[in-house]
Amino acid sequence: MSRFNRSAPAPALSGAPHSPVRSTGQVAATALGAVGRLRDARSELFLLAVAHFVTQRTFHEDAGPRDDRYTALVRELAVEDPQWTAGLLGWLRGEGNLRTAALVGAAEYVKARLDAPRAASAAAQAQAPAPSNRQVIDSVLRRADEPGELLAYWTAVHGRNVPKPVKRGVADAVRRLYSASSLLKYDTATKGFRFGDVLNFVHAVPDPAKPWQGELFRYALDRRHHPESAVLPEGARTLAAHQALMELPVGERRAVVTGPGGAERLAAAGMTWEALAGWLQGPLDAAAWEAVIPSMGTMALLRNLRNFDGAGVSDEVAASVAERISDPEAVARSRQFPFRFLAAYQHAPSLRWAHPLERALGHSLAAVPALPGRTLVLVDRSGSMWSPLSDRSQLNRADAAAVFGTALALRAAAADLVEFGTGSAPVPYAAGESVLKVLERFGDLGGTNTTEAVRRHYAGHDRVLIVTDEQAVRHRAGDPTEQVPAEVPVYTWNLAGYQVGHGPSGGANRHVFGGLTDAAFHMVPLLEAGRDARWPWEA
Repeated sequence: MSRFNRSAPAPALSGAPHSPVRSTGQVAATALGAVGRLRDARSELFLLAVAHFVTQRTFHEDAGPRDDRYTALVRELAVEDPQWTAGLLGWLRGEGNLRTAALVGAAEYVKARLDAPRAASAAAQAQAPAPSNRQVIDSVLRRADEPGELLAYWTAVHGRNVPKPVKRGVADAVRRLYSASSLLKYDTATKGFRFGDVLNFVHAVPDPAKPWQGELFRYALDRRHHPESAVLPEGARTLAAHQALMELPVGERRAVVTGPGGAERLAAAGMTWEALAGWLQGPLDAAAWEAVIPSMGTMALLRNLRNFDGAGVSDEVAASVAERISDPEAVARSRQFPFRFLAAYQHAPSLRWAHPLERALGHSLAAVPALPGRTLVLVDRSGSMWSPLSDRSQLNRADAAAVFGTALALRAAAADLVEFGTGSAPVPYAAGESVLKVLERFGDLGGTNTTEAVRRHYAGHDRVLIVTDEQAVRHRAGDPTEQVPAEVPVYTWNLAGYQVGHGPSGGANRHVFGGLTDAAFHMVPLLEAGRDARWPWEA
């Protein structure tokens, strides 16, 4: 049974194109007292999931209630609509690139399915066949440390009696993910569940197509429980190279790294930048960074620009870093959200990173469509948008919203870009201008008077797009979408995932998308071409 009364029917669609996110028609108050709309369970879970960093609080909602709302919705829909929920979880970890929400969601999905009365579960399965519980667990485990993370969550929340579907799904992922390089990178003392612990729990059988994996599993178990006598698997060159480095006397290590072939030796041994300082037992100076930089990934490079400058890496090496982080293919492979590049730009210590980061941000937004006609883009710069995206991030929702709004405006045939809060004002820009330069013109505008901003700036545009957390103040004229003629599409881009939206959604010309990826931008031209937009994993 749902925690919320969603018995009211959704708005009639009348055969018109519509977005998948729908309101129920029930009226509720936003966090600031405006009249809003409750969404149906699937829409509420989708928006919460794509905007949700588990255990993180937001401006209007503490972490605990927000996490509880997420897990309750997953459990509800795992029983009522398992096929849809399984699709969401797989998409979250894949294209959505949201690790924790996917792992927690998969665990709660399976727990709810196992706890549900058999008749209810069978009825839902007969209506829309869903993947097995085992397949759902396997689908969200994409990195070699994630089997351990999922088991750590399960045992902390549901106890050490781990059911067979969870064990089998984890075992499937272990066969897929465990290798010598992943062992070196992720099987560390800081992990609550080491590789050996996972293998003890799930009793994974080695993949027949990987004849070396059985010996690797044995070594992982010995390394965990009998490290003093653990013997390397025969022929494991990466592990052997790593052990040779670990056996070097501390006083000789820095010379090996900085001498001829040092970079190649680190790469061959699977030595990560995180482990290098501990191995050297001293700080990473310019020579050490220059040796490990060639084997670092794009995200690792972005995180360490300040460290590179602090250590004084050479201009030649810095140029190679700049080339790598701004390479279009590398940006695409990194699957990083555009706000990651914005955060790196805002906190980069020197100007030599500014241009490559600007180019990288541009590449990450390349999929934004060029909308025809006239577009009104409204960007929320109210107080609630200035809270950070997570406790681990210095970037706030206000700047993330400005990046997306500006990208849309720059790509559109003709767009009016507006920032709003208590008041509102146009944000000037020129065709072909840098997103980051335009971003400097946005301000901090206090409250969230979305309706007044729409009333003031809508002037016969062909569409309206609002980037916001939807927590608007009450206005005598009604909700923001009511200020636009019914035949004109209004797209709300929700960055926070609160329960109550600022207007109806799911009906003709009223659409809500969510999260911080550009995936839903593709739905705008589809909707306007007269096609229904499906959930991202159904497209």
